[in-house]
Amino acid sequence: MPTDTKRILVVDPQMAGVAGDMMVAALLDLGANHTKVIEAMKTPGHILRGCNGLEITVTDTVRRGIRSKKINVNVEEEIVHRTAADLLDATSACLQRLQISEYAKEFALSSINTLVSAEAVIHGQSIQEVELHETASADTLADVIGTATALDDLGIFNDTITYSTPVAVGGGLYQFSHGTVSSPAPATLEILRSKGFLTIGGPIEAELATPTGVSLLTNLASESIRFYPPMRPTGVGYGAGTREFAEMPNVLRVTLGEPCDFGLSRDEVCVIETNLDDVTGELIGHVMQKLLQEGVKDVTAIPTLAKKGRPGHLIEIIVDRVSLERVCKVLIEETGTLGVRIHSCERRILARESVPVEVIVGDTKGVVRVKVAKSTSGQIVQIKPEYDDVKSLSDQTGKPLREIEEFVKRTAAESLD
Repeated sequence: MPTDTKRILVVDPQMAGVAGDMMVAALLDLGANHTKVIEAMKTPGHILRGCNGLEITVTDTVRRGIRSKKINVNVEEEIVHRTAADLLDATSACLQRLQISEYAKEFALSSINTLVSAEAVIHGQSIQEVELHETASADTLADVIGTATALDDLGIFNDTITYSTPVAVGGGLYQFSHGTVSSPAPATLEILRSKGFLTIGGPIEAELATPTGVSLLTNLASESIRFYPPMRPTGVGYGAGTREFAEMPNVLRVTLGEPCDFGLSRDEVCVIETNLDDVTGELIGHVMQKLLQEGVKDVTAIPTLAKKGRPGHLIEIIVDRVSLERVCKVLIEETGTLGVRIHSCERRILARESVPVEVIVGDTKGVVRVKVAKSTSGQIVQIKPEYDDVKSLSDQTGKPLREIEEFVKRTAAESLD
């Protein structure tokens, strides 16, 4: 997929989950061409073995006060069970007939592959062996093709990065071909697990996220985030689900917008905290050095006044999610603390890199590592020489450290310009 990002799309399933028909309807409400999408969705009716009829209609509806689009897929089928291979073959045959981009075709195939792979894992069989039930219906393929066509028509594959908020999966028990199961369905949960997407239970006892819906979502969104990114909204679409809920609007919202680029990159980190009031200053210094050797992004000791008037320290560590558990273990073992607090948070940062800069001070030649921070547009915002390298050069030349640092900055700026 092209990487020249000019727009942002946020798929928001945190209220009512996501299903294939909701995704198509939301994209139609966002502005995708109705005729093109509906005609594409009818393709499985001519291809899928055992499908005798496939009728698609789009209507306007209201869900708990929110106007939205509703897509209705009516299928006449003789066959209710198909193999994953049948579904994959039918998908390929349908896509050959469609006039959509290669990116859209890849998205449709990836979504179907995600779906059947999850079913294979759940059943403990290979993709060639696994037999599908609800997910093998023609409406599954129609939803996938409709979503791919709508996204292609909106130009999403050309210049847009897509995010997803946490997926509401509902709760409670419901009946399907394998009997009574709890929500989310096994295949739904397997897809969300394998893709690493954030989930939330509820807010009602019902199946809110379907296997088809999360297959589409996880192949479309590049990242699962808790909150909307900085953006200037330009369009909003609402896709209605089949059922009406008293507790909430059963709609999927999609928001298209332009990025608010202030030259900062975004990432997510974890902050680990613990309070210490029974250790020496030497131990705190040792722990801080140990944590830095473990690769944490930052560690700080903040003086505090603890219970019973004892002086203490708040240890605060910034770490990436991958290193979280290992760093917690080191902190507990080294300090003897009985517990730590963990907070997930976002950062806005400048991209940075370490660049070796060759400098000559008098008769002394040396190489100083310089940290260069740049905005997302590539503009240099800050140049900072490494202290140890500057100090070493200062010691060799007898020049003040401050003068060496300024000289290195000027040299680096000229060489990087």
